Amino acid sequence: MVQWTDKDIPDLQGRVALVTGANSGLGLETARALAAKRAHVIMACRNLEKGSQTQAELSQAFPQASLELMELDLASLEAVRAFARSFAANHARLDLLFNNAGVMAIPRRETHDGFEMQFGTNHLAHFALTGLLLPTLLATSRSRIICTTSAARAMGKIRIDDLNRTRSYGRWEAYGQSKLSNLLFAFELQRRLAAARAETICVAAHPGYAVTNLQTTSATLSNATLETLLYTKLGPLVGQTARMGALPQLYAAFSPDIHGGELVGPGSLGGLRGYPRIETRAQKEYDRATARSLWDASVKLTGVDYSALQSPAI
Repeated sequence: MVQWTDKDIPDLQGRVALVTGANSGLGLETARALAAKRAHVIMACRNLEKGSQTQAELSQAFPQASLELMELDLASLEAVRAFARSFAANHARLDLLFNNAGVMAIPRRETHDGFEMQFGTNHLAHFALTGLLLPTLLATSRSRIICTTSAARAMGKIRIDDLNRTRSYGRWEAYGQSKLSNLLFAFELQRRLAAARAETICVAAHPGYAVTNLQTTSATLSNATLETLLYTKLGPLVGQTARMGALPQLYAAFSPDIHGGELVGPGSLGGLRGYPRIETRAQKEYDRATARSLWDASVKLTGVDYSALQSPAI
């Protein structure tokens, strides 16, 4: 069986890729793979100091790399809109949008707009960002949108009447909702892109159990001693590196076997690790009624209406 790796990515000179959360974890490994293939990589990071350090490291590793650092705070819709305006003013094309950044299983907090932090950052901010960048994506031939979800989506449920978890809050259940939202958003966006006969496609991907700073940050913020122990002892045994964890979203971005609406994940150990493959059962998770309700709620909450995708078939 042929094992797809980042070495299978073609030369990307002249193509523009945007990666949210590009300074660490999966985002860093995605940016690294793109830089190695000469794409113009826009590193969208909340912390510019850390982003600048990562940019310098990648520039040293790949002297011919084209790297651009932009500030993006996904916990603020105003910041998302400002980012989108700045991007549109300086870029006429966008070939690849990696909706990668996120927070995981943290104690309840709220974004600047009053949204539960995980739902607001992981889903709503990327929903808004994608909609605001959509005109540029649609104007770029055969562009792709890659939404990073997680196997933890199985822990979540879309509570349309309490998306911000004001009635009750469990940090893992809230994380699961945000990651399920990522998946339903990707599938619903693909349906709407297809109905509008757009060349742009949307794909979902998940890293399996990739050992990144998300686990330690989650456990530290939550004072979860047992989780810390599990991450340090069990993680190295069943998990995989961030570089391997980034392969599914890179495969989603470049494989000729991707046509839109797929979910890509690791192919071994029940989807926890391994080389990327398309998960054939993924569409069973696409409840269209729930996805549409989530879409409508997301439009209302963010004020981003995807007017670039008007189609009678939608």
